[in-house]
Amino acid sequence: MELRKWLYRGGRPNRIARLADRFTAALSARGVGPDYLVTLEVPGRKSGRTVSLPLVVADVGGERYLVSMLGEGANWVRNVRAVEGEAVLRHGRREEVRLEEVAPERRAPVLKAYLGRAPNARVHIPVNKDAPLEEFEEVAGRYPVFRIAPRTKA
Repeated sequence: MELRKWLYRGGRPNRIARLADRFTAALSARGVGPDYLVTLEVPGRKSGRTVSLPLVVADVGGERYLVSMLGEGANWVRNVRAVEGEAVLRHGRREEVRLEEVAPERRAPVLKAYLGRAPNARVHIPVNKDAPLEEFEEVAGRYPVFRIAPRTKA
């Protein structure tokens, strides 16, 4: 089994992956690394404590998106849904955002862009990064995608 797949066996990070994710999240929150590597901060749906994890931002047509490489069961996806998309992104600065879930029929171009930018995700999404969009459409329903929008003050 490939190491990157073993780190997230069963769709959840093991102890080593969690430690690496914490380290990467701390660095990206401080602005270290490429600008498409961000730290997502969202309240835990059970604990209420802020959960921080590193994610790769995909860019399609000038819009920014977050993708769950582990699919529907990823904790961050459930946390984002529980708070109706209210979250914070950090990469050297704090950005309050609203994450808007993208319908499965509109996810294929985002998944393709994401795999082009996130090589570690390629073992989790069973489509070659250079495949035609039709192949991404076949798996799009299994991988949540969220459009990053500015948070509006009510």
